[in-house]
Amino acid sequence: MVSKILAINSGSSSLKFKLFEMPEENLIAKGAVDRIGFDDAVFEESFDGQDKKQTLSVPDHNKAVQLVIDSLVDNKIVASLNEIKGVGHRISNGGEKYEKAVIVDDDVENTIDKLSALSPLHNPVNLLGIKAFDHVLPDTPKVAVFDTAFNATIPPENAVYALPYEYYKKYGVKRFGFHGPSHQYIKEQVEDLFPHADKKIISCHLGNGASISAIKDGKTIDNSMGFTPLAGLVMGTRSGDLDPQILPFLQENEHLDAEQMKDVLNKKSGLLGISGVSSDLRDVEKAADDGNERAVLALKAFVHRIQSYIGSYIADLDGVDTIVFTAGIGEHDARVRKAVMENFHFIGAEVDDERNKSNELVISSDDSKINIAVIPTDEEIVIARDVFKLV
Repeated sequence: MVSKILAINSGSSSLKFKLFEMPEENLIAKGAVDRIGFDDAVFEESFDGQDKKQTLSVPDHNKAVQLVIDSLVDNKIVASLNEIKGVGHRISNGGEKYEKAVIVDDDVENTIDKLSALSPLHNPVNLLGIKAFDHVLPDTPKVAVFDTAFNATIPPENAVYALPYEYYKKYGVKRFGFHGPSHQYIKEQVEDLFPHADKKIISCHLGNGASISAIKDGKTIDNSMGFTPLAGLVMGTRSGDLDPQILPFLQENEHLDAEQMKDVLNKKSGLLGISGVSSDLRDVEKAADDGNERAVLALKAFVHRIQSYIGSYIADLDGVDTIVFTAGIGEHDARVRKAVMENFHFIGAEVDDERNKSNELVISSDDSKINIAVIPTDEEIVIARDVFKLV
């Protein structure tokens, strides 16, 4: 039986969607509402070979969802809303309770809300997306697909923090890892595309939010994000790893309370914090090329942290078969890919400059001992598959 499944990815000021025909996995329509909360929000959509774009006021997520639903009906993408058999929502943190996708009910919504303490930038807006769809599709099953689920296989020795063990027992303080749907999709693509080099994978999801996963025999054994999506790499506005003693030091000397400190770490750090230019890597690269020394430093710090995690995960995996670059930066920034791989000649990893500049699937040279690939991620199809299984 053919079902139309809607996959939703809600951000703080955006809502992305894809409508699939399942189980064939045909993409019927896709789009995004950006700058939610502003009078000049942008609604983009693609269907039947058409691309549409409009600028309008979108005060909240409810309006964004209504735009999407109206478009699907008005453009006859669906004859009626009854054709949509399920809606899947990407949820940042499922904690220890949710290690797989679940159908959303009141209890699930309440738990997602409680887990907002672990993902303050993400869980609340993910929940907004669910509630907004509750209004327009009240009888359609909703499914929560958790970023942390694919990382539930991280072994205890890689997940534990060297804190009093009681904090793990009381609060579940451990490494969860994030970007699960993306890393899962990359794992499956590598298995299909490179069955000779799929046992030890390092998946580099590099976007405004960024993480790296070590995947062995199809299972995650480590992920650069931690208890929250703040840990790991230098990101657009997030600090990534730092000495924990920095926090009380800054709180005391800058007179910051806990909420202000979280704001600094999540919204004022990363590329933006170092460069003082932008959270967008493209802006930072342009500033670096124009001689901005802080922008140069931000780029070097960004690349160095990626290299450090790849090096660490090569040890975790006892070698590596395939290194994959994905997400906005990973898929499109040849300069970053080349810079990252510069330090791995010692394991025989060699990038072909022309293939890299052309964003080819395989960017490693013919004589490289390591397979290096660029694979566009598709978190939404992973969400749609989970929805189809459940509903």
